[in-house]
Amino acid sequence: MPHDPSSSRTALRICPLCEATCGLTLTIEGTRVTGARGDREDVFSKGFICPKGASIGGLDEDPDRLRTPLVRKDGVLTGASWSEAFEAIARALPALAQEHGPQAVGVVLGNPNVHTMAGALYPPALLAALRTRALFTASTLDQMPKHVSSGLLFGDPNSIPVPDLDRTDHLLMLGANPLESNGSLCTAPDFPGRLKALRRRGGSLTVIDPRRTRTARLADRHVAIRPGTDALLLAAMAHVLFEEKLTDPGALADHVEGIDEVAEAVRDFTPEAVAAACDVDAATIRTLARELAAARTAAVYGRIGSCTVEHGTLASWLVDVLNVLTGNLDRPGGALFPLSATARSPRPAAPGKGFALGRWASRVSGHPEAKGELPMSALAEEIGTPGEGRIRALIVLAANPVLSAPDGDRLDAALADGLDFMVSVDPYLNETSRHADVVLPPPPPSQSAHFDFAFNTLAVRNQVRYTRPALPLGEGLMDEAEILARLVLAVSGTHGAEPDAVDTGIIDRALGKAVADPLSPVHGRDPAGISAELTGRTGAERRLDLMLRLGPYGEGFGADPDGLSLERLLAHPHGIDLGPLAPRVPEVLTTRSGRVELFPAPIAADLPRLRRALDGRTDPEALVLVGRRHLRSNNSWLHNVAALRGGSNVCTLQIHPEDAARLGLTDGAPATVTADGGELTVPVEITDGVRTGVVSLPHGWGHNRPGTRMSVASAQPGVNVNQLLDGSRLDPLSGTAVLNAIPVTVTPSR
Repeated sequence: MPHDPSSSRTALRICPLCEATCGLTLTIEGTRVTGARGDREDVFSKGFICPKGASIGGLDEDPDRLRTPLVRKDGVLTGASWSEAFEAIARALPALAQEHGPQAVGVVLGNPNVHTMAGALYPPALLAALRTRALFTASTLDQMPKHVSSGLLFGDPNSIPVPDLDRTDHLLMLGANPLESNGSLCTAPDFPGRLKALRRRGGSLTVIDPRRTRTARLADRHVAIRPGTDALLLAAMAHVLFEEKLTDPGALADHVEGIDEVAEAVRDFTPEAVAAACDVDAATIRTLARELAAARTAAVYGRIGSCTVEHGTLASWLVDVLNVLTGNLDRPGGALFPLSATARSPRPAAPGKGFALGRWASRVSGHPEAKGELPMSALAEEIGTPGEGRIRALIVLAANPVLSAPDGDRLDAALADGLDFMVSVDPYLNETSRHADVVLPPPPPSQSAHFDFAFNTLAVRNQVRYTRPALPLGEGLMDEAEILARLVLAVSGTHGAEPDAVDTGIIDRALGKAVADPLSPVHGRDPAGISAELTGRTGAERRLDLMLRLGPYGEGFGADPDGLSLERLLAHPHGIDLGPLAPRVPEVLTTRSGRVELFPAPIAADLPRLRRALDGRTDPEALVLVGRRHLRSNNSWLHNVAALRGGSNVCTLQIHPEDAARLGLTDGAPATVTADGGELTVPVEITDGVRTGVVSLPHGWGHNRPGTRMSVASAQPGVNVNQLLDGSRLDPLSGTAVLNAIPVTVTPSR
């Protein structure tokens, strides 16, 4: 039947599939999304779209998506009603916690949580209801080193400076490939276009990466560093700045302590001393430092390739050390702290509580917590090791640690045999959720509201956008906010109460604090009267309205009639531009000193480990493994979307032609890769896009386990790169798994 254009309509939706948060215009026919294009009027993305956003209709309609809850009956996951599912949870989890204590219930949060409105709003309430410290998240597989270094330097692990992409004159980028990832810990729609604009205005881009990525090919200078040595290189650059008297903190000088101590700490890290380990000659290192110091404005930016390594926290710290020493931290064109519309309203600068590590430790291996989280690498042993405090139940929200964490086989076995009860909130029966006793499926993106709480705190321009669901909930589905609110009620012993009670309680507590705060615009007012003024169709919207009104741009319940509220935001469907990033020091600092503490004690204690790396001798024929990102994927999420398969989105072992010839490897033929955790067989891809001594496998593959329902993914399963890891390699300060620069051997498969 021919398509009738008159039956179509359009609706706006912020894309939830990566950190770029692009605005989309969806084409809708009836109850189906039949197309997606970039929203040209979006105040932030201005029409940019990538293949993931364009495929959102396919994700919506994936026939493998779960559309009803599943409950395990007689060992088999079976379709069930929502009431059956929550009743099963309410029977099991409170009883387990009562018998074995709150630490017997663990919580796992995956990356998709920060890509949904509900995933950002409700996990804190869930953790509070459970009273558990057994929290494991994707951060210790990705970005925790940056949280830890930011917490130590600035007092708040979520105060992360981002490069001012649109105004900088010089960008030095390590371990990042935003032309494939669309950016990370730096929310920037059309990252490629912003980098090209940097070069058009006469600026320069330097990329430090062992692979000649698409981003590296765009750069003015590409330095093919040996993986895992970013901290050594950065320390040597800091050494040059001190040695050649190129340091100038500028306006930040009165707000920084510890510069002299850093100078002494990097004294041994001369370019000549680190050159062999980094495989970057001393002259190049000196040039990198001089160019950084000479640029009118500059920013140093490090991402996953410099985080998920042995010295990830030290590398993250040194990124900001260089920004401070060159006067580029907290100035336009440098690295700045965004100000989100839902952040706490700014208040006078004053010392804070600071940031502490290791307030408790994991039961088995004694891993210290970081930011309230334990290493994901420790999850399997916390389930499988007998004794008091063993994790007996697990709630997994939008996570697939069997593929994303080291040694998935061990975790797979622990989930199968070591738990009394497991709940998974996931739209798929995947490698992890297949072990659950209850699976609660959220609706597809088109049927969900969207607000970016986390990514607006990392955006390269202050702005605010919100989209309501483009389509009504499908038959039998439940809104994700209601799912998580009912989950909170089920685990807290109040199953059966209305889910709005969760939001009402959170609002009441927030207002109680606000009216008691002398710096709040509602100080001294009646909380009930303020609550009655909130608008919104749902509890989640009322909470958003509250945060907007009390936030830094808010109307403050009448204090500023031109300020933000949910009502005003809804009147601007393409978003509201709040202006470029601006300096925020000292107001943003919450350290005990009220200053940037450039040489905190945990960093000082870890530096001897980096010094020992100077003495390492590298076998010229040794190979190390690094990961890689694909534009048409995001970890393990999207491998079941047929439109995104193929092209560069394949699971192959990339290796340099010289290494392939030496090892007798043939393009397209299988090779066996062996490391600490075992071995894998994978097709070879010979390419000079990876430097000698390095091989590369993408993350998120390995869809070959029985019991899943992901037909597209399982047809081309690939291999799980993290099975090469046994979980023993961690960055000690952050507990982050070392996923890059892993020693491997590669041989032809016979």
